[in-house]
Amino acid sequence: MGRARPAARSPHSPEPAAQPAPPRSRARALALLGALVAAVAAVAAARACALLADAQAAARQESALKVLGTDGLFLFSSLDTDQDMYISPEEFKPIAEKLTGSVPVTSYEEEALQHDPSEETLTIEARFQPLLTETMTKSKDGFLGVSRLALSGLRNWTTAASPTAVFAARHFRPFLPPPGQELGQPWWIIPGELSVFTGYLSNNRFYPPPPKDKEVIIHRLLSMFHPRPFVKTRFAPQGTVACLTAISDSYYTVMFRIHAEFQLSEPPDFPFWFSPGQFTGHIILSKDATHIRDFRLFVPNHRSLNVDMEWLYGASESSNMEVDIGYIPQMELEAMGPSVPSVILDEDGNLMDSRQPSGEPLQFVFEEIKWHQQLSWEEAARRLEVAMYPFKKVNYLPFTEAFDRAKAENKLVHSILLWGALDDQSC
Repeated sequence: MGRARPAARSPHSPEPAAQPAPPRSRARALALLGALVAAVAAVAAARACALLADAQAAARQESALKVLGTDGLFLFSSLDTDQDMYISPEEFKPIAEKLTGSVPVTSYEEEALQHDPSEETLTIEARFQPLLTETMTKSKDGFLGVSRLALSGLRNWTTAASPTAVFAARHFRPFLPPPGQELGQPWWIIPGELSVFTGYLSNNRFYPPPPKDKEVIIHRLLSMFHPRPFVKTRFAPQGTVACLTAISDSYYTVMFRIHAEFQLSEPPDFPFWFSPGQFTGHIILSKDATHIRDFRLFVPNHRSLNVDMEWLYGASESSNMEVDIGYIPQMELEAMGPSVPSVILDEDGNLMDSRQPSGEPLQFVFEEIKWHQQLSWEEAARRLEVAMYPFKKVNYLPFTEAFDRAKAENKLVHSILLWGALDDQSC
């Protein structure tokens, strides 16, 4: 039999075996596989840790509920601001102050608002008339189903917390406009952090967070009404917006609008939120904020309803909430006169005059301010309103006027019926 030559192959002969991968490629593949396995293991471990932490938190919550009961856990949670199931001395401080009647010698506001005798000060007076409970809807049926305990904070709030307070002129520096600000152009003193798309802040709170930076003066002013103001509301739009309404060589007039609210209850009661429709007002101050010529802040009272009220009936965020609207006749702060120094020094620093021991301020004759640019109050209010509520770029009209305008312009009427106002926080 003949033998085939080495080069000749049968049609059914198997293909030659594949060449092994180079060592470098094999090492890279193994490294990628190892990294993938490690990543999967890390994700699994993180997930396991999260599940374990959730289980432990749920167990602590359940244990606390058994020990404290629903109301006790609610009180505990309201103090446990970092939600770690432990009450630190700082978290317990509000209760200690409440029980002992003691107040720290120095607070964050006192540290931020201290003044020296040589600078100008002004006295601000608070005028307050309590909410008329007969304007609340629930008064129509004699507050049927509403416990007196729920409304105790509201009924007991009959006077301003501080009838008068003294401020240094420079404390109002946050009201100065940014460099280059034009007449009537709004800017934010305290920017809001929420929008209609970002939800709202917790209802289950009693004590405001410590104010910082420009929030301090707003917090201190509102504290003249009640000791627990929140300079940012739970719902958008929040904050404080302002605009220039007059400019002279040495002075500005600034109009502002504030959306803030108050917490009227303390533990063990459930939260009661008091939200005025808005605070508005103006300040006339020198361009270096060393002198204040005038200041006024107030809740507008030209509408029949100007305050929203909400209170919880349970010990959690999902508890039942009651809502009502009412009318407060007066909630106002006003400077009793321009700011003046406590002492007058000559060019060499020698004392020439000082405030009388009786507290009567030094007497001055102030020059008349000559304004170069001015904007009407109505137009400034409209611009601040648009800054808070962009939908107000559309011109809304009173019911009767709308039909006359529609007829004249041959347009349809879009009618909106509300319980309260569309363009403030009372609704």
